[in-house]
Amino acid sequence: MKTLQAVFFIFVFSGLLSCRNQSVNEELNDNGQGTPIIEFSELEHDFGTILEGEKVACVFTFSNKGDGSLVINSATTSCGCTVPEFDSDPIAPGENGEIEVLFDSAYRQGIQNKTITIRSNAEKPVVILKIKAEVITNN
Repeated sequence: MKTLQAVFFIFVFSGLLSCRNQSVNEELNDNGQGTPIIEFSELEHDFGTILEGEKVACVFTFSNKGDGSLVINSATTSCGCTVPEFDSDPIAPGENGEIEVLFDSAYRQGIQNKTITIRSNAEKPVVILKIKAEVITNN
């Protein structure tokens, strides 16, 4: 009897998981109509040498090379000194988008390497962008 209950539990649990995964994939891939492909013109930006306390920004541009609408779901950073800004509106196939990254060097010194994790509904759902700067003090 316990074996029958265990088999039933596994069957029900795996069925629930497959329904959830299918639902998430449908939501992320424009209701199953096409597959977006995100392609960045560059994945890294080097600000060079900047003064401590300086605020600098760069723009990462990307294209939707797929055949479905691309949606950026989130952009998270490795540090609070780095702030990404992006438009959450869908990007049609063949269209371009931008992610602006602001870096505040206050209270930072030396070589700074920061990452920005982009999550989208693209075929490759996670892309890592990087920024770098050498922060010097004005003595």
